[in-house]
Amino acid sequence: MKEYRTKEIRNAVLVGHGSTGKTALSEAALYVAGAINRLGKIDDGTTTSDNDPDEAKRGFSINLSLLPCEWKGHKINLIDTPGYADFVGEVKAGVAAADLAILVVCAASGVQVGTESALGFIAERDLPTIVFVNRMDRENADFGGTLSQLRSVLGKKCVPAQVPIGAQDRFEGVVDLVTMKAYTGEKGSENEIPSSLSETVSRYREQLVEAVAETDDALINKYLEGEELSEEEVRRGLRAGVISRTIMPVFSGSATKTIAVGLLLDALVNYAPSPQDIGEVAAQQGPSGPQERLSVSQGGPLAAIAFKTAADPYVGKLTYLRIFTGTLQSDSQVMNGNKDSNERIGQLFLVRGKSQEQVSQLVAGDIGAVPKLSATATGDTLCQREKPLVLTPPAFPEPCYSAAVHPKSKADLDKMGSALSRITEEDPTLRVHREQDTAETILSGLGDSHLEVAAEKMRRKFGVDLELTPPRVPYKETITTSGSAEYTHKKQTGGHGQYARVAIKLEPLPRGSGFEFVDRIVGGVVPKTYIPAVEKGVLESMQEGVIAHYPLIDLRATLFDGKDHPVDSSEIAFKLAGAAALKKGAQDAQPVLLEPIVNMSITVPESNTGDIMSDLNSKRAKVMGMTPQDGSSVIEAQAPLAEVLRYATDLRSITQGRGSYRLRFSHYEEVPAHVAQRIAEQARKEKEGS
Repeated sequence: MKEYRTKEIRNAVLVGHGSTGKTALSEAALYVAGAINRLGKIDDGTTTSDNDPDEAKRGFSINLSLLPCEWKGHKINLIDTPGYADFVGEVKAGVAAADLAILVVCAASGVQVGTESALGFIAERDLPTIVFVNRMDRENADFGGTLSQLRSVLGKKCVPAQVPIGAQDRFEGVVDLVTMKAYTGEKGSENEIPSSLSETVSRYREQLVEAVAETDDALINKYLEGEELSEEEVRRGLRAGVISRTIMPVFSGSATKTIAVGLLLDALVNYAPSPQDIGEVAAQQGPSGPQERLSVSQGGPLAAIAFKTAADPYVGKLTYLRIFTGTLQSDSQVMNGNKDSNERIGQLFLVRGKSQEQVSQLVAGDIGAVPKLSATATGDTLCQREKPLVLTPPAFPEPCYSAAVHPKSKADLDKMGSALSRITEEDPTLRVHREQDTAETILSGLGDSHLEVAAEKMRRKFGVDLELTPPRVPYKETITTSGSAEYTHKKQTGGHGQYARVAIKLEPLPRGSGFEFVDRIVGGVVPKTYIPAVEKGVLESMQEGVIAHYPLIDLRATLFDGKDHPVDSSEIAFKLAGAAALKKGAQDAQPVLLEPIVNMSITVPESNTGDIMSDLNSKRAKVMGMTPQDGSSVIEAQAPLAEVLRYATDLRSITQGRGSYRLRFSHYEEVPAHVAQRIAEQARKEKEGS
């Protein structure tokens, strides 16, 4: 691929609901542009974009894909992203690297949940947007109905730029409302506008011209005076409207039949902003310095953001970069502005699906990849040592769904830590932590499919076979009344025996106080050298409570009496006596089971509020408050963790994917008696089974 200047580059991210044909559209664009010579099929797993075995197996996109192509003297970097909700981290990364979004909508299904989500991501970045109504050849395809839905969501700025000729099995092309010509068939042959469409074309053309005129004072005056706008004026005004985000033009076609795909590429060249058109880039002078604004220039200071990291089976770690300003050269030294560390740039690549083409440099506005960076992670900025800069990283969603990870063999155990570290480096929406109370390794992500795919990737890429199970709830136990216990440990064997007697008093402490050990021994009835051993025995015994073998918390143990033997006493004897006394005393102090309570902040459409409230009540939750917010309701609640371990799935089912939530640990609370009995019975069975 030849080298292009910044003004000749277009960066467009394909976003939308799952199964609207984003991958098919990107494949068709590559084919029409001549970047590939055969049109791959999603069902066959042969598309350039979905090259991951998991994508071929599941039939939908999981990772974002870079798909550069050349069209009419311009380089177009298409970024294909998943539509499935579990993989929105990839969408966020793609949006962060793009200058324009192509919102892909199915002509048969119209505006769907994923369409609304994609519009939210676009709004966060304030990206210029064009709409492509795909699948005009499908049964029930309805351009007019889809356009009405789009305008009800987006308002008047959503205007048609094309009118489809026919629909469903009679779809054959489109009328371009800028050139006022018809283009039919796969090759886009130019024709006269069908007379049957003249009224529709006239109406939609008027909507487009009115929107275009409002972008410029001279154009609006000409329009109000009843003069006809020229094709060049409409084209110029449409480009200005797209770049200023005041116009969201709607195109249409069929990706699988490659009808009107070339016209979409024309639209990217004619109406999409180049990286220079987006304006200055906000950057920080180092990790904690003041803000400054940088003009987009190939000769300016280097500022490139790592928007994705991939574990490539051939070259190792591969970091995807968007160059915002400056020029990145191969075989050079740069600095990681976030970590103040040097990075050596070896070979630079242009990536198209799984293929890689070596290049000598990446200029401002371009997108490429570099292998084997040592310290750079997703979200970091590469810059020059003499001009340290930090760009705003992509904002990724917090994980909300967790599973315990178990190795299937000893070999898997040895490699598990490294594999988890590498998969979380590759995917910033994954988190790993060790739950001390349950001795489990917990992998957290955005949903069950997200974690299943992560486990499959670790098996395929790193040779680690892992099993995912629901995480154990870290219950605790405590006492509710004071009690005393005395225990004598006596064991006689040949030679020295073992002897220790201790008497302790147990008292409950306020929730969250932890553990206190008090020495009330007088007269030396227990020698001072043995008192730490008693405390150690009590502490160890607290790790396994008396109801369901969960740790005991929030109590005070006071050692007030005891007895030793001049020959048979030892530290181990007093440790064992202290442990047994604790168990005995706890059983007599009305022990109870405690469960973790979490704070929940749930954002749902107003229409789902009642269903969410009802579902929360069934989960023993307490609703603390509700706040209306732009057509949504934000519900604040507290619920037992055990009841909401799988809440991501429940919420998605109730709201059809429109809801979101956050969890934060709050406190421990006593488990209701009937629930505690069930938990204790389950714990007893598990202990007997082991």
